[in-house]
Formats: sequence, structure tokens, C-alpha cells
Amino acid sequence: MKQIISILVLCVATFSFAQERYLTKTGTVQFEASVPSFEEVKAKNSNSTAILNTKNGEFAALVLVKGFRFKNALMEEHFNENYAESDKYPKATFKGTITGFDLNAIDNNPKEIIYNGDLTFHGKTKSLKNETLTIVKTSKNSILISGNFQVDVSDFDIKIPKIVSNKLSREVDVVFEFDLAEK
Repeated sequence: MKQIISILVLCVATFSFAQERYLTKTGTVQFEASVPSFEEVKAKNSNSTAILNTKNGEFAALVLVKGFRFKNALMEEHFNENYAESDKYPKATFKGTITGFDLNAIDNNPKEIIYNGDLTFHGKTKSLKNETLTIVKTSKNSILISGNFQVDVSDFDIKIPKIVSNKLSREVDVVFEFDLAEK
């Protein structure tokens, strides 16, 4: 009888815990470091994982660096070998909190909300403070989170060779979108 009660308690706890999480494995993260008059330096990763704890607003995302796709294969190769060093640093992560998150306040009207957290890329971590994202509940009852921010390549100890320094922006625009389903 104790075993049955233990299993029942475990099932209820697991079910309750699962309802506090929204997850995706198909989020998109894009970045652009283009300079006017030169070739576009832009990449997209459509296999990013993200999770949101609806109880406390904690949010985390994981991006496999080799998953970024460029229009130009040679640019992709240079990005992975020379800049991101993706064999040595295979993942980029974000861990943070959405300020004042309240699941009951999320509806089908987009709302801008503040988040804070730490972005880790190329073995270095940068704090993102008071950034804004947009959050909305979709018609399929998922939560769509989107936003953008800017970082400097020096924040992640990435060196741009002098020969290409005028073709790459030191400021990188990052855009993200995660359609999170209840788990």
C-alpha cells in the first residue's frame, strides 16, 4: 500500500511540476554583423532549445554554435573555425529571469516585459540587464517570446583580423524567437 501511495504522490508531483514548464527545441536565434557596402554577415539557427518556468519567470536557452547557417558556406566555415571556435566552445547559453512574470497576465495581446540574465558565448559570460522582450499567448495556447539585443564582439574575447575589420561590425545584433509549448 505504501508503494502505491508513493507512486501516486510521485505522479501527481511530476504532473504538477510539468505544468510549470514551457519548452521548445525549434526556437530561432539570428545574428547580424554586417557593414554597409560589404557582403552581408548574417546567420540563423532554427534548432535552439528554450525553457520557461512559469512559476518564477526563470528562462534559459541553449544554442549549438555549429547550427548557425550562413548564405555563404565559406563564411560559415570561417565563423566556426576562426571566430566562434565552435569545436572548443560548442554551445551558447542564456540563463535569466523575466521580471514580474505572471502567467495569468499573458494573453493574446503582445506585452513588452523586462528580463535580466547571463549570456555565455565563446567561453565568456556577459550580463544582459533590463533588456526588453515581447511575450504573447498564441492561438494554440503556447507562449511566444521574441526580442533582440546588441553585443560587442570584444565582450566575448573574439578577435577580428585587421584585414577584414572594415567588413565586419564589432556590434552584433541578435534576434530571437521561441514558441514555447506547455510540457
